Amino acid sequence: MSKDQIKNLIERHLPAAGLVDTALKGVQLFRVTEAMPCVPAVYEPTVVAILSGTKEAVLDGEHHAYGCEKYLLCPMTLPVEAGTPLASNDDPLLGVVIALEPRKMRELTMEIETAAGGKRQSRDGAPSALALATWDEGFTQTLLRLLDLLDNPVDLEVLGQGRLRELYYAVLMGEAGAAARRAFGVGNEIARTIDYLSTHLNEQVTIDDMADHVGMSRAVFHRRFKDATTMSPIQFVKSMRLNNAAMKIAEGKPVSEAAWDVGYQSSSQFSREFKRVYGQSPRQWSHDRQLTTGGA
Repeated sequence: MSKDQIKNLIERHLPAAGLVDTALKGVQLFRVTEAMPCVPAVYEPTVVAILSGTKEAVLDGEHHAYGCEKYLLCPMTLPVEAGTPLASNDDPLLGVVIALEPRKMRELTMEIETAAGGKRQSRDGAPSALALATWDEGFTQTLLRLLDLLDNPVDLEVLGQGRLRELYYAVLMGEAGAAARRAFGVGNEIARTIDYLSTHLNEQVTIDDMADHVGMSRAVFHRRFKDATTMSPIQFVKSMRLNNAAMKIAEGKPVSEAAWDVGYQSSSQFSREFKRVYGQSPRQWSHDRQLTTGGA
């Protein structure tokens, strides 16, 4: 019944297709009524909950399809391809995106570990890149309580941050909790490295630079990074740059400017690497993308 209430709430606040920010910072509602193939995207630390339809995310060739039975946890910034292959007017994709504020997630993770006497988190293993988790009672009820605030501005102003904290807690204690706690708890060097990379894409960063940033040897850093993201550090940086550039090109930015913005100093090198990944030159990809989206 709670899921139906959440679905009805989203439909009421978002009667037409679109993605809207709510009055609660970091919480967005979306409705998609047209099938969209998977295209380059960059996921920030988020939880994506679907109430109707199916969404797909692809990371390094691995497909993650999910609907109303599972929610998606992305605990770190990642270059992915995302789409809504089955969305239609008759069967729209409805959902909510909740941004995970890293500082608050780290603080809450530490509180959980302290309260559990340090036994809650395993120190082995790297943070999972993407994780799907079953909608348990805790997550469902806290999401409903959070979105209920949208109907009352006073309640939202007074209770919003507390309800958001409750949702973070439900995620950390749910099926994807181990992945979340590894990403935001003690020993989260890989997630911190990715945060650093995300804000320095236009700089020339080497593996040694990344390893030094978190105080690891090159070999240990390379192994842990690949365990966490499924990609080598260099492959990850290249994917982040190409995905960010593709998004800028899709928004109408000239190819040369998009390449420069993400750290490419050679347009020809950018075009070669773009074509190798996406099978088309940047200009042809942009042209076909505009045709697919009707110029939107």
